[in-house]
Amino acid sequence: MNATMRGGGYAAGAAPGSQPAPDLSRPRPLDQLPRLAADTTAENPWPVSVLSQKFHTAVAKWPAAWICGQITEINTRRAGSAYLTVRDDFEDIAISVSGWRAFAAAASRFRQGDRVVIHGRADIWVKQTRLSFIGDDIRKIGAGGLKEQIDELRRKLKGEGLFDAERKVPLPEFPRCIGLICAPQARAEGDVVTNVNLRWPVVRFKIVHAHVQGAQCPPDIIEAIRRLDADPEVDVIIVARGGGAFEDLIGFSDEGVVRAAAACVTPLVSAIGHEDDWTLIDLAADLRASTPTDAAKKVVPDVREQWQLVDNAVRQMRMRVSARVDGEIRLVEGYANRPSLTRPLTMLEPHQRFIDDALARLDIGLRRIVDDASLTIEKRHASLTALSPQSTLNRGYAVVQRADGGVLDDASQVRPGDELTLTLRKGVVTAKAD
Repeated sequence: MNATMRGGGYAAGAAPGSQPAPDLSRPRPLDQLPRLAADTTAENPWPVSVLSQKFHTAVAKWPAAWICGQITEINTRRAGSAYLTVRDDFEDIAISVSGWRAFAAAASRFRQGDRVVIHGRADIWVKQTRLSFIGDDIRKIGAGGLKEQIDELRRKLKGEGLFDAERKVPLPEFPRCIGLICAPQARAEGDVVTNVNLRWPVVRFKIVHAHVQGAQCPPDIIEAIRRLDADPEVDVIIVARGGGAFEDLIGFSDEGVVRAAAACVTPLVSAIGHEDDWTLIDLAADLRASTPTDAAKKVVPDVREQWQLVDNAVRQMRMRVSARVDGEIRLVEGYANRPSLTRPLTMLEPHQRFIDDALARLDIGLRRIVDDASLTIEKRHASLTALSPQSTLNRGYAVVQRADGGVLDDASQVRPGDELTLTLRKGVVTAKAD
């Protein structure tokens, strides 16, 4: 090889054995490198680039093949390229598949969960010595993949009412003890514990470690849920797991796990994967959090917000009490400044005026009655005086009466010798008739 790789490549043309002790800190000519892997030694190793290139050369000789499996991840957002993760239908094994142009256009019609057959060739990406499968044809095969199985199970459990809103239990507002189910030494555990302690430091944790993927995942999760649900000190349970491929989260869609979550009396929060990930436990849980960090925020209040609420409440109470006291003071001052208290006799003035006016009216009325009565008496006295016999006598007349007292008004009724009584203006005269 006559070409020289610049900037870290290997120069050709040096004579064999010209350097008895190769300097591993500098690029070496290719003809000074061992030809076979068996010839490499600790003093004369292959650079990584040489091994990666040999892998690439070997894999390039492999024949094309058809493979089948289920799409667990797919990215066709960039035009002209497609990147897929295809999982074996029976084993927990997956492979990366990529393709361009026609393959990318065909792959854009597929979605996560589809079962497919893909034709292509194995390839090594030299830059990271990563094995992948370069597809040139993709076709869909019959249903029955994991996605369809999960959808069928979802419909079944929904028909039983396991996902009904009426079954959901509200979370406690101020939990004292949180049960956490997660993998040992998992980042999800740190996210939940750290964020909960930042928001509500007084809370305690009871952590149960369990497998969160693989065949052991469902029984571990079921046992952990039942164990924490039976603990009277646990106020709320969080099932947490970080993000992962679709097949990594499949254990949380297990029928036993979903039924255990639905039967859990203690409020249960699911925090599986990222926001776009979903599992059936999310539907059975009392609350779904998009991430473990989001679960911590939803399970406990923020102590700063609670202090702010308390401060606002205290401030409002003080304002209301102060306003009430000020109002009562103004009311008392209003009463104290009323004339009825500053000048109590003022209250009697209207009544005194009423009595005075009544007395005046009474006096005037009585005077008028007396005057009217006096005038009437005078008139009647004058009339009586004018009609009195005494008035007639006063004018020189006399009243003649017989001995029996009868008034004599006809001289023919008098006989000689009858005694008569004459009443004059002054005095009485007795006489006998002739």
